[in-house]
Amino acid sequence: MSTPAAPALVPPTPSLSFAFRIEVSVGTPIEGGTLPAGRRRIIPILGGKAEGPRFAGEVPAFGADWQIIEADGLIRLTARYALRHADGTLIGVTNRALRAGPPEVLARLARGKKVDPGLYYFRGHIGFEAPTGPHRWLSERLFVCSAARGAERVLIDVYALN
Repeated sequence: MSTPAAPALVPPTPSLSFAFRIEVSVGTPIEGGTLPAGRRRIIPILGGKAEGPRFAGEVPAFGADWQIIEADGLIRLTARYALRHADGTLIGVTNRALRAGPPEVLARLARGKKVDPGLYYFRGHIGFEAPTGPHRWLSERLFVCSAARGAERVLIDVYALN
């Protein structure tokens, strides 16, 4: 009698599912000087909202987006802020992203002009620090995001990596 063959060890193929959209109002950039890696800029986060099939709440008015703008225009950013679910639960957010594109497109964005988000690359990975309870799933999954920059706001579509 032979033993059954062990199933093949094959990692699952990841997929994405839309979780929610974050809309963040941003303040006037604060120039932070030149660093070896590029020019420092800090963008205050003034508040906003989060809505979608997996989450509904607000973005409290604290936090900031810390950016390094490299000589060729590439922006490396790390944003730290929070979400407050409709039930009052506070959840920490860390978003690390890249924004890149043709120099003339990035210049229009920097001047606060309306720019088609399809003309530049603005993607990141976003992590959440949620307490034990109904929102813990946010800490137990990896997420990626696609973003669009407006003159006074940023839209961030959050996708769970399944």
